[in-house]
Amino acid sequence: MAKLPSGPAPDHRSAVLFELFVHSVVDYAIYMLDVDGRVISWNQGAERIKGYSEEEILGSHYSVFYTEDDIADGKPTAELLIAAEVGSHEDEGWRVRRGGERFWANTVLTALRDGQGDLVGFGKVTRDLTERLKSQEERTGRRQAFAHLVRAQETERRRIAWDVHDDSIQSMIAVSMRLQMLAAQRRDSALMQLDDAIQGAIRRLRILVAQLRPPALNDEDLVASVRDYLDEVVAGWGLDCTLRHDFTGKPPPDLVVTVFRILQEALVNVRKHANATTVVVSLTGKDGGLLAKVADNGDGMKRGGESSHEALSGEHIGMASMRERAEAAQGWFRVSSRPGEGTSVACWIPLALPGPVRS
Repeated sequence: MAKLPSGPAPDHRSAVLFELFVHSVVDYAIYMLDVDGRVISWNQGAERIKGYSEEEILGSHYSVFYTEDDIADGKPTAELLIAAEVGSHEDEGWRVRRGGERFWANTVLTALRDGQGDLVGFGKVTRDLTERLKSQEERTGRRQAFAHLVRAQETERRRIAWDVHDDSIQSMIAVSMRLQMLAAQRRDSALMQLDDAIQGAIRRLRILVAQLRPPALNDEDLVASVRDYLDEVVAGWGLDCTLRHDFTGKPPPDLVVTVFRILQEALVNVRKHANATTVVVSLTGKDGGLLAKVADNGDGMKRGGESSHEALSGEHIGMASMRERAEAAQGWFRVSSRPGEGTSVACWIPLALPGPVRS
């Protein structure tokens, strides 16, 4: 039987393959330091991220990658001491490329020891997270803008509701009382009919006021707001309503208002279009966000199935409003329905952006 050609010993071959792998990695800066923190090896990723060629950087102290403030605070030396004492040290913060450009990095510094346990150097792995930081800052900016918009909308709704209640409704009530007096004095049925019309307008205005700023809405407690709305409003429509929730989080006020408004619109749609007798509202924590659903046992939609831009093209203004609210909050909105099997409206809203990056 022919013998296979001899090659390097297994341990040596593994070391060679590992070294080839490290040097070929371009998404991570992977390099070695001696016990004093001087660079003794350099891979392609390090050259790409930090901007130094191997010839330029070998022998330099790794503090060259730190900001002037970090160097003044003794951070590079402190990290070497921590890694030597506990085995490794991880950090996120600003680092400096060749030429002085700063970038946001995640770094892991690992102490390397020989078979006798003596410190022989350090391994350093650096990831460039600048784009992630920019993306996070953009999301934070959008969330802040969204929160400001929601507060502005609710403030305007509240102002209009107060104006309608304290001005228009009160004026109409005064007119109604005067008409009732005149109708009683003159026994004039036309005046009574006119008063009936004014009373109907007052009722409609009160409904408008309740929609603009529902008494049940408490922007500090979503579950309580939904429960009160079901008890005080939806139950009065003749619907058997149930609230199911395992949600214990406390979302910020703008998200409380957003979810409440979506559920409110969905429930109004059930009343207007579903021909339903029961409706179930559920609030569940899911994937770092809040999943809210409204499901009824009504007639269902003519075009059922999971919603999509194609399936819901031409969707009515209420549906579009719910979708816009959810997507403005960086969430999603879906409708599923089949004729005769009811309709389910669902939205998911992230409760918070990723935690702040560490410095």
